[in-house]
Amino acid sequence: NYIKSEKIYGHGYTEFYEKHFSDFRDKKISILEIGSAYGAAASAFAKYFSKANIYCLDINLTKFLYKSKKIHPFGLDVSNKKMVKKFLNKINFFENIKSFDIIIDDGSQILSDQLNAIDCFFIYLNKDGYYVIEDYKFSEHIPHLKDTDDPCIAEFFQILKKNNKKDFKFISAETLENLKKNSSNIFEYKGSTKLSSIAFI
Repeated sequence: NYIKSEKIYGHGYTEFYEKHFSDFRDKKISILEIGSAYGAAASAFAKYFSKANIYCLDINLTKFLYKSKKIHPFGLDVSNKKMVKKFLNKINFFENIKSFDIIIDDGSQILSDQLNAIDCFFIYLNKDGYYVIEDYKFSEHIPHLKDTDDPCIAEFFQILKKNNKKDFKFISAETLENLKKNSSNIFEYKGSTKLSSIAFI
Protein backbone atom coordinates (compact mmCIF):
# COMPACT_ATOMS: atom_id res chain seq x y z
CA ASN A 1 0.00 0.00 0.00
CA TYR A 2 0.98 3.62 -0.48
CA ILE A 3 2.25 5.48 2.55
CA LYS A 4 -0.03 8.40 3.31
CA SER A 5 1.40 11.58 1.84
CA GLU A 6 0.00 15.01 1.03
CA LYS A 7 1.39 14.74 -2.46
CA ILE A 8 -0.66 11.66 -3.33
CA TYR A 9 -3.66 11.71 -1.05
CA GLY A 10 -4.17 15.43 -0.37
CA HIS A 11 -4.93 16.15 -4.03
CA GLY A 12 -6.59 12.85 -4.94
CA TYR A 13 -4.01 11.74 -7.49
CA THR A 14 -3.71 8.11 -6.33
CA GLU A 15 -6.01 6.59 -8.95
CA PHE A 16 -4.21 8.37 -11.78
CA TYR A 17 -0.81 7.21 -10.59
CA GLU A 18 -2.02 3.64 -10.33
CA LYS A 19 -3.66 3.82 -13.76
CA HIS A 20 -0.43 4.83 -15.48
CA PHE A 21 2.19 3.26 -13.23
CA SER A 22 0.84 -0.24 -12.55
CA ASP A 23 2.81 -1.78 -15.43
CA PHE A 24 6.05 -0.51 -13.87
CA ARG A 25 5.36 -1.91 -10.43
CA ASP A 26 7.65 -4.96 -10.56
CA LYS A 27 10.14 -3.67 -13.12
CA LYS A 28 13.62 -2.31 -12.47
CA ILE A 29 13.08 1.40 -13.07
CA SER A 30 14.59 4.81 -12.38
CA ILE A 31 12.37 7.60 -11.05
CA LEU A 32 13.26 11.29 -10.87
CA GLU A 33 11.23 13.41 -8.47
CA ILE A 34 11.53 17.20 -8.67
CA GLY A 35 10.38 18.77 -5.42
CA SER A 36 10.61 16.19 -2.64
CA ALA A 37 9.91 18.21 0.52
CA TYR A 38 9.75 15.73 3.44
CA GLY A 39 10.27 12.72 1.18
CA ALA A 40 6.87 11.19 1.95
CA ALA A 41 5.96 10.61 -1.69
CA ALA A 42 9.38 9.12 -2.42
CA SER A 43 8.82 6.74 0.49
CA ALA A 44 5.43 5.83 -0.93
CA PHE A 45 6.92 5.09 -4.32
CA ALA A 46 9.69 3.02 -2.69
CA LYS A 47 6.94 0.85 -1.16
CA TYR A 48 4.90 0.64 -4.36
CA PHE A 49 7.71 -0.07 -6.84
CA SER A 50 9.61 -3.17 -5.81
CA LYS A 51 12.73 -2.52 -7.92
CA ALA A 52 12.90 1.25 -8.25
CA ASN A 53 15.73 3.69 -7.73
CA ILE A 54 14.26 7.06 -6.79
CA TYR A 55 16.31 10.22 -7.26
CA CYS A 56 14.89 13.14 -5.28
CA LEU A 57 15.77 16.73 -6.14
CA ASP A 58 14.90 19.64 -3.87
CA ILE A 59 16.43 23.04 -3.26
CA ASN A 60 16.18 22.42 0.51
CA LEU A 61 16.71 18.95 2.00
CA THR A 62 16.71 20.01 5.66
CA LYS A 63 13.18 18.60 6.11
CA PHE A 64 13.77 15.36 4.21
CA LEU A 65 12.87 12.55 6.64
CA TYR A 66 12.89 9.20 4.88
CA LYS A 67 15.82 6.84 4.33
CA SER A 68 15.94 3.82 2.07
CA LYS A 69 18.45 2.09 -0.19
CA LYS A 70 16.04 2.95 -3.01
CA ILE A 71 15.88 6.69 -2.25
CA HIS A 72 18.69 9.06 -3.25
CA PRO A 73 18.12 12.72 -2.24
CA PHE A 74 20.09 15.58 -3.82
CA GLY A 75 19.93 19.23 -2.86
CA LEU A 76 19.96 21.43 -5.94
CA ASP A 77 18.11 24.10 -7.87
CA VAL A 78 16.76 22.43 -11.02
CA SER A 79 16.62 25.79 -12.82
CA ASN A 80 20.44 25.80 -12.69
CA LYS A 81 21.46 23.65 -15.64
CA LYS A 82 25.09 23.44 -14.54
CA MET A 83 23.95 21.93 -11.23
CA VAL A 84 21.68 19.53 -13.11
CA LYS A 85 24.60 18.35 -15.27
CA LYS A 86 26.72 17.80 -12.14
CA PHE A 87 23.89 15.76 -10.61
CA LEU A 88 23.55 13.60 -13.74
CA ASN A 89 27.29 12.98 -13.81
CA LYS A 90 27.32 12.17 -10.09
CA ILE A 91 24.77 9.38 -10.52
CA ASN A 92 26.64 8.12 -13.61
CA PHE A 93 23.52 8.82 -15.64
CA PHE A 94 25.17 8.90 -19.05
CA GLU A 95 27.14 5.67 -18.47
CA ASN A 96 24.70 3.55 -16.47
CA ILE A 97 21.14 4.85 -16.36
CA LYS A 98 20.69 6.47 -19.80
CA SER A 99 17.03 7.42 -19.19
CA PHE A 100 14.46 7.84 -16.44
CA ASP A 101 11.30 5.75 -16.67
CA ILE A 102 9.27 8.23 -14.64
CA ILE A 103 9.89 11.94 -14.06
CA ILE A 104 7.59 13.77 -11.63
CA ASP A 105 7.59 17.55 -11.30
CA ASP A 106 6.06 18.62 -8.00
CA GLY A 107 8.42 21.51 -7.46
CA SER A 108 7.66 25.18 -6.92
CA GLN A 109 4.59 25.28 -9.24
CA ILE A 110 6.06 28.53 -10.64
CA LEU A 111 5.34 28.48 -14.37
CA SER A 112 8.89 29.30 -15.47
CA ASP A 113 10.22 26.49 -13.25
CA GLN A 114 7.75 23.98 -14.69
CA LEU A 115 8.61 24.94 -18.27
CA ASN A 116 12.33 25.01 -17.51
CA ALA A 117 12.11 21.53 -15.94
CA ILE A 118 10.39 20.16 -19.06
CA ASP A 119 13.06 21.72 -21.25
CA CYS A 120 15.83 20.34 -19.07
CA PHE A 121 14.60 16.81 -18.30
CA PHE A 122 12.17 15.63 -21.00
CA ILE A 123 15.10 14.62 -23.19
CA TYR A 124 16.14 12.14 -20.48
CA LEU A 125 12.77 10.36 -20.38
CA ASN A 126 12.50 6.75 -21.55
CA LYS A 127 10.40 6.56 -24.73
CA ASP A 128 7.97 4.28 -22.87
CA GLY A 129 8.02 6.36 -19.71
CA TYR A 130 5.93 9.17 -18.23
CA TYR A 131 6.69 12.80 -17.51
CA VAL A 132 4.26 13.95 -14.80
CA ILE A 133 3.40 17.53 -13.83
CA GLU A 134 1.46 17.97 -10.61
CA ASP A 135 -0.64 21.05 -9.89
CA TYR A 136 -0.04 22.35 -13.39
CA LYS A 137 -3.00 24.77 -13.29
CA PHE A 138 -1.84 26.66 -10.19
CA SER A 139 -0.24 29.38 -12.32
CA GLU A 140 -3.62 30.11 -13.95
CA HIS A 141 -5.15 31.07 -10.60
CA ILE A 142 -2.29 32.24 -8.37
CA PRO A 143 -0.83 35.45 -9.86
CA HIS A 144 2.72 35.25 -8.50
CA LEU A 145 3.19 31.79 -10.04
CA LYS A 146 2.57 33.18 -13.56
CA ASP A 147 5.99 34.81 -13.83
CA THR A 148 6.46 34.65 -17.60
CA ASP A 149 4.59 35.56 -20.78
CA ASP A 150 4.95 31.96 -21.93
CA PRO A 151 1.56 30.16 -21.97
CA CYS A 152 0.40 28.27 -18.89
CA ILE A 153 0.76 24.50 -19.03
CA ALA A 154 -2.83 23.72 -20.10
CA GLU A 155 -2.54 26.18 -23.02
CA PHE A 156 0.90 24.76 -23.78
CA PHE A 157 -0.69 21.31 -24.15
CA GLN A 158 -3.23 22.69 -26.61
CA ILE A 159 -0.44 24.24 -28.68
CA LEU A 160 1.26 20.85 -28.82
CA LYS A 161 -1.92 18.95 -29.70
CA LYS A 162 -2.86 21.40 -32.47
CA ASN A 163 0.72 21.60 -33.72
CA ASN A 164 0.59 25.38 -33.58
CA LYS A 165 3.69 27.48 -34.05
CA LYS A 166 4.80 29.37 -30.97
CA ASP A 167 8.07 30.70 -29.64
CA PHE A 168 8.77 30.08 -25.96
CA LYS A 169 11.25 31.72 -23.65
CA PHE A 170 11.69 28.62 -21.52
CA ILE A 171 11.15 25.81 -24.04
CA SER A 172 13.71 25.18 -26.77
CA ALA A 173 12.70 24.36 -30.35
CA GLU A 174 14.22 20.88 -29.94
CA THR A 175 12.18 20.13 -26.82
CA LEU A 176 9.07 21.49 -28.49
CA GLU A 177 9.48 19.14 -31.44
CA ASN A 178 10.02 16.15 -29.14
CA LEU A 179 6.90 17.05 -27.17
CA LYS A 180 4.82 17.44 -30.33
CA LYS A 181 5.72 13.87 -31.26
CA ASN A 182 4.14 12.81 -27.96
CA SER A 183 1.15 15.17 -28.08
CA SER A 184 -1.35 12.34 -28.60
CA ASN A 185 -0.19 10.88 -25.29
CA ILE A 186 -0.96 13.82 -23.02
CA PHE A 187 -3.41 12.85 -20.28
CA GLU A 188 -4.92 15.54 -18.03
CA TYR A 189 -6.89 14.89 -14.84
CA LYS A 190 -8.63 16.94 -12.18
CA GLY A 191 -7.85 16.12 -8.56
CA SER A 192 -10.01 16.36 -5.46
CA THR A 193 -9.59 20.09 -4.72
CA LYS A 194 -10.52 23.14 -6.77
CA LEU A 195 -7.02 23.72 -8.13
CA SER A 196 -5.72 20.15 -8.08
CA SER A 197 -4.65 18.95 -11.52
CA ILE A 198 -2.16 16.42 -12.83
CA ALA A 199 -0.87 15.63 -16.30
CA PHE A 200 0.98 12.63 -17.73
CA ILE A 201 2.98 12.88 -20.94
